[in-house]
Amino acid sequence: MKTVRLTMAQALVRFLENQYIEVDGVQTPFVHGVFIIPGHGNVVGLGQALTQEAKKMKIYHGQNEQGMAQAAVAFAAQTKRKQICVATSSVGPGAANMVTACGTATANNLPLLVLPGDTYACRQPDPVLQQVEHTNSLATTTNDAFKAVCRYWDRIVRPEQLMSAMLSAFRVLTDPANTGAVCIALPQDVEGEAYDYPVSFLAKRVWRLERRPATEVALDEAAEAIKKAKRPLMICGGGVRYSEAHAEFLHFAETLGIPYGETQSGKSATDWMNPLNLGGLGTTGCSAANEIARKADLVIGVGTRYTDFTTASRWLFKDTCKFVNINVSEFQALKLDAIPVVADAKEALPRLEAKLAGYKPAYKDEVKVAKEKWLEELNRLDSIVYSEKKSWKPEINDANRGSVERYAKDVKSTLCQTTVLGAINHFMSEGDVAIGAAGSLPGDMQRMWRPTGIDTYNMEYGYSTMGYEIAGALGVKLAIGDKHEVYAFCGDGSFHMLHGEIITALMEHKKINICLFDNASFGCINNLQVGHGNLTLCTELRQRNKDGLFGDFLNIDYAGVAKAYGCKGYTIRTMDELMAALEDAKKVKNVPVLFDIKVLPKTMTDGYSSWWRVGDTEVSERQENIACYNDMLAHLKDARKY
Repeated sequence: MKTVRLTMAQALVRFLENQYIEVDGVQTPFVHGVFIIPGHGNVVGLGQALTQEAKKMKIYHGQNEQGMAQAAVAFAAQTKRKQICVATSSVGPGAANMVTACGTATANNLPLLVLPGDTYACRQPDPVLQQVEHTNSLATTTNDAFKAVCRYWDRIVRPEQLMSAMLSAFRVLTDPANTGAVCIALPQDVEGEAYDYPVSFLAKRVWRLERRPATEVALDEAAEAIKKAKRPLMICGGGVRYSEAHAEFLHFAETLGIPYGETQSGKSATDWMNPLNLGGLGTTGCSAANEIARKADLVIGVGTRYTDFTTASRWLFKDTCKFVNINVSEFQALKLDAIPVVADAKEALPRLEAKLAGYKPAYKDEVKVAKEKWLEELNRLDSIVYSEKKSWKPEINDANRGSVERYAKDVKSTLCQTTVLGAINHFMSEGDVAIGAAGSLPGDMQRMWRPTGIDTYNMEYGYSTMGYEIAGALGVKLAIGDKHEVYAFCGDGSFHMLHGEIITALMEHKKINICLFDNASFGCINNLQVGHGNLTLCTELRQRNKDGLFGDFLNIDYAGVAKAYGCKGYTIRTMDELMAALEDAKKVKNVPVLFDIKVLPKTMTDGYSSWWRVGDTEVSERQENIACYNDMLAHLKDARKY
């Protein structure tokens, strides 16, 4: 057997360089690049290896370990899991920073490879800088924290272990049914140790994404169930996009006349204006999808995980409703006691459709009426104008109006969030990508957003990671290039938590448009807080006064922060300023742009025929809490148990 003597780190990089994925006969290099923050644990061994062995892979200088790994997650999402970026860090806090990003990847079934540095396998200098000692096991390090958020975890304590570890890692990274985060911990002494690696291990290797076919028995059972349904509903999940079953899903729906709702991951798989597309479904869904779903007698879920937001905490679909689930993952296909069709959606949908020839649901004009009703509401949301003198939005009760009016006074803005969102949406060009993650914006966008094209909506709402938005925008930009714009939608809370990858965008000459909705609060959680009978507690950004944190709202100059970094920044308090800034920003090239948009709190969308179960309080001195608890009990009577 022919061998080559390399350090473990050199062999690792050479291996990464030669991994390819084949989808429908097309081969692509699987590893696009590596994000690195050099530090104690990876700067010497792996750093040397990257300098020597990286020939095709791009090397990106990250600013925060979580941020760079989140960028890698968004990159994988935008490329439909056909390419990945790797993230590597130092030991200790640098490694721990990536744990959150691994949760993001695994929750959303997106491939992410992290290579954290680790303490010495030999233990000779223990305890080393940044090492957490455990008296019950000297084998435990910070990197054991990754186990709960990764699909595969390993630690290379001898250089020859690299071979079995990396084959197992890429088995998971390229498996659509079981992909997610993979952590390979690299003790810093082992990184530099040499071994005679077989040349065959380092040669070009092609991982083929085989489309799993459905069994005839499963398709027959699914077809029989659908034929008995009078009011079926389809769900377009993220699996539709990742399997590239866009055309097959739409053909199935249109041929059989079955309406469908979208999950956050499935949104933009089809044209939002299609007559059968009812829009967002579930807790953050719209009236059209939820009203049809509530009366459905059968649901055909395609590539969906059925999160509590999709099912409205399993309340949206009645106990009598049956399910047929098409999913490449058996675990997901069996949810809600469904008839499972464990298969790739692109392969299964045409075969199932053929077994349903002549079938038509019993809908008359309900779908058309529901969609028209929602379009009217959408127009209203686009054009809301704040007025101090009238109840301008029914959702805002007297208890909340104080915050709205105080913010308008302190920050001197009367912009409404839904109106701003609609204006930006209408301004964007065909093919521009929208990305978001946390706060109230995902709910508004699942309901309101009109995608500018197919696969132009990248919303991380499986882990709902605050701080993903800006890092993710960089990842999307690296994936799509400069042909189209990327618009990140984030709140001020998310900006505070993580925005360091703005620096990486500057270094890489990448323009990302950051739409920062500043309502001086964690508005989404404040809504949840006060909406369930509680008083405001640490969810508004106010100065402290004699009563606590109830003084003036903070009026932070985020545009100034962006300018200090070297970005283009705009402060926006009126619609005229917004439109002028959007137009002017089109001229900007190669640097990030930040729109500091001062929006009133409580001006987001509200629930439309939906519910979300939260931890309501059974015993309280506040009657508002007790009322909410009783409301929860009432909803649970109608909710599915499994």
